[in-house]
Amino acid sequence: MYEDMNYNNTEYTQPDQNQNKGNKNRTGRKIAKLAAAAVAFGLIAGVTIQGVQYGFSAMGIGNGGTQLATTNTTKTSAKGTASGKEDLSTVASNVMPSIVSITSKYVTSSGNFFGQQQDNESEGAGSGIIVGKKDGYLLVVTNNHVIADAQSISVGFTDGTSASGTIKGTDNDADLAVVAVKVKDIKAATLKKIKIITLGNSDDLKVGEQAIAIGNALGYGQSVTGGYISALNREVQLTDKTMTLLQTDAAINPGNSGGALLNSKGELIGINTVKYSSEDVEGMGYAIPINTAKPIIDQLIKQKTVDKSEQAYLGISGQTISSDMAAQMDMPQGALVRQVVRNSPAQKAGISAGDVIISFDGATVSTMEGLKSKIESKKAGDTVKVAVKRQNQMGTYEKKTFSVKLEKKTDDGASGSTQNN
Repeated sequence: MYEDMNYNNTEYTQPDQNQNKGNKNRTGRKIAKLAAAAVAFGLIAGVTIQGVQYGFSAMGIGNGGTQLATTNTTKTSAKGTASGKEDLSTVASNVMPSIVSITSKYVTSSGNFFGQQQDNESEGAGSGIIVGKKDGYLLVVTNNHVIADAQSISVGFTDGTSASGTIKGTDNDADLAVVAVKVKDIKAATLKKIKIITLGNSDDLKVGEQAIAIGNALGYGQSVTGGYISALNREVQLTDKTMTLLQTDAAINPGNSGGALLNSKGELIGINTVKYSSEDVEGMGYAIPINTAKPIIDQLIKQKTVDKSEQAYLGISGQTISSDMAAQMDMPQGALVRQVVRNSPAQKAGISAGDVIISFDGATVSTMEGLKSKIESKKAGDTVKVAVKRQNQMGTYEKKTFSVKLEKKTDDGASGSTQNN
């Protein structure tokens, strides 16, 4: 326990608060439309990808101060289903205290008929999972697309209370983020009710096992759906990347992004992230396997927030090479370097235009946005390893690794393209 995709959102009308709260898989099948289940209040509807928003637990960081309980688990039979007369209600009751709702507020600017700029505020509803408490903060895991570009974040707990949250760390490539909430901002009575979720082992899953999804569906509050694990290691093509996910027929509805996918014991086995959106298909939802998420979340929790004035600068501009583009152009997936700024850290290290960055400081890079967030987590003066694929004279790509001493972003090197990082 942790203790002490470019996504378009669907347009939605905020519910009454008084109400109860194509891609190749391993068999070669193409998945056409994927919808990440997010609810955005007042945002313009997208075409196929919609954000899904919600939660996470157990890896060991100490609980200091106010102790938080962990979720109870349910005994199961040899077949992996709840024993005796246990049903989903028992699992839901045990796990609900670890699930939160996340409300993100956004400010967008638009021009009116007279050419004047107007700021418009909108909200997005999603979900999160309590994974622990450390250094006076409650730690909540969610999808990156739930909180990306948010001006403010509110975290709602099982008893109906809420508190402000701040982004501790994000990984766009993995679509994961950690939100921190000050423990002192949470009511004492609430601290007694909330719990840290218990982690399962997604590597032990078998097709046909029971699966339970909990999340903030449609922004109404926590809801529970049940089904089965439909497939393992499903390769799913999103707008800007390919992810290897669990497939389930447990309904994953708008508002469930970042929500919990559980086994019959009530252990967290996945983080709900996208669903298949089509009039011809029912029951195809996807979740990030917990064993894939664990090391990334661990890294995000340990990540220190870097002030913008101290943020590092690499000195490149570029674009994302998605898996589809990589296949069409016969080149690696990652962040293609279009330009290297003169006298920048990238140039000094030997990185060249045409290189495809595939790794930064040991973390995989599959998008330009992902690279940007990784650079922003570093301070000027830090030295990192940057791995690239470079085309040789034979037309094939070879891996090269450079040691780069990052520098402070200056007006001389930072102005110009917004893609400069």
